[in-house]
Amino acid sequence: MKRVGLLAAIPEGSRERLMELGREVSFPVDARIFEEGSRADRFWLIRTGTVNLDIHVPGRRAAVVETLGEGRLLGWSWLCPPHQWHLGAEAASPVRAWEFSAAEVLALCARDHELDHALLTYVVEVIGRRLRAARTRLLDLYGPYGSGSDQ
Repeated sequence: MKRVGLLAAIPEGSRERLMELGREVSFPVDARIFEEGSRADRFWLIRTGTVNLDIHVPGRRAAVVETLGEGRLLGWSWLCPPHQWHLGAEAASPVRAWEFSAAEVLALCARDHELDHALLTYVVEVIGRRLRAARTRLLDLYGPYGSGSDQ
């Protein structure tokens, strides 16, 4: 896999140590990977396929707020208390990914400060992008006419 996303953001030695903790997993199309509000104790780096992130909207179907593909980080809620998923995730196509245990990665970060800094910096950027995507999508779906992303 080419180095994009998180793998490109982490220095080589730290990246190798992180990848030693990953295990290969796969999800069939339409598999729920996690549910909004459930316990977040892991994350994934997508190798192939796509994953839809969705948000629960009371009285309506879940709204897809972003679609993630190759090289993208799936899951950041494991890093922030209360360690519950802020969104849901479903495989939009067959997915192959590397799965990481939050506890193992956090223990590695305690020993590898370069990894810790790179990972935190990257996750903060992801949180910002996902927040903007969720806001824009919800305004598109449920906001008054003309209240899109330019407001």
